[in-house]
Amino acid sequence: MGERKASKDGDRKVGRRALLIGGTVAAAGSAVLARDELARLWWRTPGVEKPRKEGEVDYAGARWVAASEANWRRADRPDDYDIDMVVVHVTQGSFDSAVKAFQDPGHRAAAHYIVRQDGHVTQMIRELDVAYHAGNRDYNERSVGIEHEGFVDRPQDLTNEMYEASARLTARICARYDIPVDREHIIGHVEVPGTDHTDPGRHWDWEKYMRLVRRARTTPA
Repeated sequence: MGERKASKDGDRKVGRRALLIGGTVAAAGSAVLARDELARLWWRTPGVEKPRKEGEVDYAGARWVAASEANWRRADRPDDYDIDMVVVHVTQGSFDSAVKAFQDPGHRAAAHYIVRQDGHVTQMIRELDVAYHAGNRDYNERSVGIEHEGFVDRPQDLTNEMYEASARLTARICARYDIPVDREHIIGHVEVPGTDHTDPGRHWDWEKYMRLVRRARTTPA
């Protein structure tokens, strides 16, 4: 009887302690969630936006060339819109023609990045902001768009240098926003609902690209 009572008392003390600790953890968790939600609400307040520096890039090594403001929308992602996707494009033209198009306010479209055939990366829109690249508002708001110099019907345009540079870029984007490295979250423009585009086309080697992204994802930046 005494042993059973001691056992019950011991269980009661442990249970009470666990309850107190659990309550503290829950309260702390609630505080963290409340803080995060307040931060998100703050960045959604009209007239409030994150600090920006002219010419600043999100990917080390990228060159900044600004797209026309008509081709993107100012935002404060990921606080106002979660980023959970990378959309792969092919320019259907040269690098220079893509830059020129994205700087044209009448084009009404642009991607965050362009990767040249030699592996050079140009950023034209901050990841904070919503680029008009996917032809679908929801996908624009939740994704980063990467263009690749070339034509969908010319496999020779898809160089190893381009694949490797793009994979490193995508890996860093995925790491920054905790995006899973899989084909559900790294997609082609053709896979966006409602689009009439076919890029990156049948010659785009998804198996190779995803292998390179996974390798880059586990390699220190």
